[in-house]
Parts: sequence; C-alpha cells; structure tokens
Amino acid sequence: MGVNVFVKDLVKVYRLDSVEVQALRGLSMEVGDGEVVSIIGPSGSGKTTLLNIIGGLSRATAGTVKVGDVEVTSLDENKLIEYRRRTVGHIFQTLNLIPTLTAAENIELPMIALRVPREERARRVRELLEIVGLEDRASHKPGELSGGEQQRVAIAAALANDAPLILADEPTGELDTANARMIVNYLLKVNREMGKTIIMVTHDPTVAREADRILKIEDGVIKASLTPTQIAEAGRAITFIDQIRMRMSDLNAELEKLEEELKAGRIGGDEYFEKRRSIMETLRVYRDELHRLGVVS
Repeated sequence: MGVNVFVKDLVKVYRLDSVEVQALRGLSMEVGDGEVVSIIGPSGSGKTTLLNIIGGLSRATAGTVKVGDVEVTSLDENKLIEYRRRTVGHIFQTLNLIPTLTAAENIELPMIALRVPREERARRVRELLEIVGLEDRASHKPGELSGGEQQRVAIAAALANDAPLILADEPTGELDTANARMIVNYLLKVNREMGKTIIMVTHDPTVAREADRILKIEDGVIKASLTPTQIAEAGRAITFIDQIRMRMSDLNAELEKLEEELKAGRIGGDEYFEKRRSIMETLRVYRDELHRLGVVS
C-alpha cells in the first residue's frame, strides 16, 4: 500500500536573527504510488527541508504538499500529529531510537501512540523483526547493536503503523559499504513486497541509483529528473574517497551551524556538547579511513 505525493510551488524561508534564508524557492515535484525516488544535491540545497515538510515535521512558508487525499500544508497541529502517526514512517540518519528500550520496544512504541491492542502490537513486532532479519536481537538495546542493525530497527519502527509513505533521510550515511547495501536492500524489499512509496535523501550515488527515479535539487528547486542509468554515468568519476570528503565537508558545516545555534541560545550547553562529540567522533572515523587509504586529509 503506497500513496501519491504532489508538491507544488513549495517555499520555505528561515529567519536567523536578522538574516533571511530561503531554503526552498518554489519547488515542485510528483512521486507516484509505490515509487522509489532518491533526492540528491549539494549540502544546503534543501533536501532535508523538503523531506521534513512532506513528513509534517516542518511547515512551509508557501506552496502545497498533498499526500494521497491529504493536503498536508493546510493541516492544523492536531491533524498534523495524526498524519505523522498514520501516514508517514520516518527513518533518520540519527536513528531516533530510545537507548533505554529494546529493539522490540522501540518498534512497538509508535503503535502504543495509536492505542493498538497489546496482542496486535506483539504480533506486529514479531512480523517486523522477521522482515528486517532481527528476530534474534529483539531483546537487545540500541547500544548492543551494530550500526546496520540499529538502522534495520529504525526501518521496522517506521513500518510499525503500516504507513503508506516512508521518508528516509541519509539512511546509509554513517554505514560502511556492506551495511549500506543491506539497508538499501531492505528498503527495496519494503517497496517491492508492501508497495510502500519511498522518498530517500542520499549523498551516495550507488544508493541513489537503486531508485526508480532520481531528483536533483540545487538552490531550493528541482534542477533535473534522472534515470538510474544517467546517475550511474554521472557518478563514475566520484570515487569512494570523494564521497568521504563530501561527507566530511557536510559534517564541518553541521559543526558551524551547531556553534551558531549555541550562540543564539537555541540549544543548551549539554545538547551542544553531546551533538558536537557525536560529529567529531564521526569525523575521526572518516579521517582514519582516509589515512588507511593513504590520503592525507
């Protein structure tokens, strides 16, 4: 069960102190029922902003988003909550798993919010753990799972309420090649066997070309709609080292943004240091990988 997505003339303006930043500049796109679409583009081009508006996590400044029969951009706050619970399954790069809960409990949580009966929740958790191949890891907490296993739990949690639309923001961003391939295969399995519509933001051309279609965003608008063959040809010159360097550049941009948020008082010191520690640790892993490949970063 999937759903159509229709985006028309979408605008999103952020105001940072006295500065106005236009993240989306009249973006329009369509995604068919049961289609897998990858969204690519440079850092800051509006990819995540677009995903957050489609998913009901952020409000548009102007324009229309329609998912199935629901006009998301006109929903009030209460209806947005219901929309997020029933229509959209989110998979984030940062996972959003609760560290004190087991894999099974993290998957069950979205169903508790919809007051699904206990027996039905238990049956659904077992079914989803089987789909993502983690039946033997049900009682493990996130900290006891590998990165790939954690992301598979996140996929199962996104499917818990049988949402027709799955939004994945860099679902393979922090994974090695083998685990990234595994996660993409599970997402394709979800699309193929359940008919879910999937919109996926990614930096990785090898991940992007697994989709039915690739949309390229630049400066807040869709600049091109590409086939997997076209993105393969364009991506041949992009080496694994290039991908690591691009990801490190994005992480350094995230550090700068974090500094700005701290200075502006939008986040506290504890949150700042925790997020900074996580980013610095990821940068260290990438630097080590470059050194292993004989590259001085």
